Amino acid sequence: MTGLVNRRGLIAGAAATAVAAALPARVFAQPYSVPEQNRRILAVAKEQMERVRSVLWRTDIVGVADFALPSAMPRLHFADLEKGEVRSFLVAHGKGSDPEHDGFLKLFSNDIGSLATSRGAFITYEWYKGKYGTSIRLGGLDPENSNTLDRAIVMHPAWYANPDMLEKWGKLGRSDGCFAMPEADFNESLWHLSGGRLLYADRLGIY
Repeated sequence: MTGLVNRRGLIAGAAATAVAAALPARVFAQPYSVPEQNRRILAVAKEQMERVRSVLWRTDIVGVADFALPSAMPRLHFADLEKGEVRSFLVAHGKGSDPEHDGFLKLFSNDIGSLATSRGAFITYEWYKGKYGTSIRLGGLDPENSNTLDRAIVMHPAWYANPDMLEKWGKLGRSDGCFAMPEADFNESLWHLSGGRLLYADRLGIY
């Protein structure tokens, strides 16, 4: 009788082991991790949004343009402060900021006629039809970009900011100081960055 019980125990134990082996390994939930680059972008976006919050109409998404990076890299970041997400796009800088046209911004300027990119906080206004089609008016909120409206600095799509420029030249073309985006991506700005949101530009160096 004892041998029978032992045999039954061995068979039951073997069956349990086989079933356990057939089951998928148990996977424990892992904490969501935000990449360090995105964390830094979100931090800059939140800091600058809080600084100018009183004049903004919407504070859910902030545009952050990091002109420490070359034009060949996606350096215009849409920071969704509500979802904690970041999406990045190409953006061109001004001729006056890159006289050698090597793809790197050398200087900022607020001067009328400089054709350069300005730094600081911008508020996005309404859409309008311009030279490059539907564009977004901008207003400067800092002394470094106080001439934004007089200089007609805006966000717009442009052929010279399209990715095929990188394949041919390794850099984007240059604007007259405007934030020029690839034509296929510009609807992202129209839907998610216009209407009283913040666009912040500086030499940040967030890699």
